[in-house]
Amino acid sequence: QVQLVESGGGLVQAGGSLRLSCTASGLTFSSYTMDWFRQVPGNEREFVAGISRSGHSTRYADSVKGRFTISRDNAKKTAWLQMNSLKPEDTAVYYCNAKESVLISTELFGSWGQGTQVTVSS
Repeated sequence: QVQLVESGGGLVQAGGSLRLSCTASGLTFSSYTMDWFRQVPGNEREFVAGISRSGHSTRYADSVKGRFTISRDNAKKTAWLQMNSLKPEDTAVYYCNAKESVLISTELFGSWGQGTQVTVSS
């Protein structure tokens, strides 16, 4: 059974930084693309960033390009989302997502973590 556990969320002022972590178990980590999504109450869950199985390819939502960086360590079965220059509109619950997929996908399928709250104050 796939389990994804996120950590690292919290309250930060605008312009600040946070680093989210996602540790996986119950899967062959290197066979999964890893993504981060976020969701604000009342809105659909949206793609933020994705990384290929090897870590050599990444993809970002336009709203976070240049500010967020996704990375992974297959030996540690962990993915990270480094978030810099945070804005109040980045406030959301952030979810880790694992897909047994060859290509990075922005679609809503695969396994999910429980989410971690990120709040950016102005």
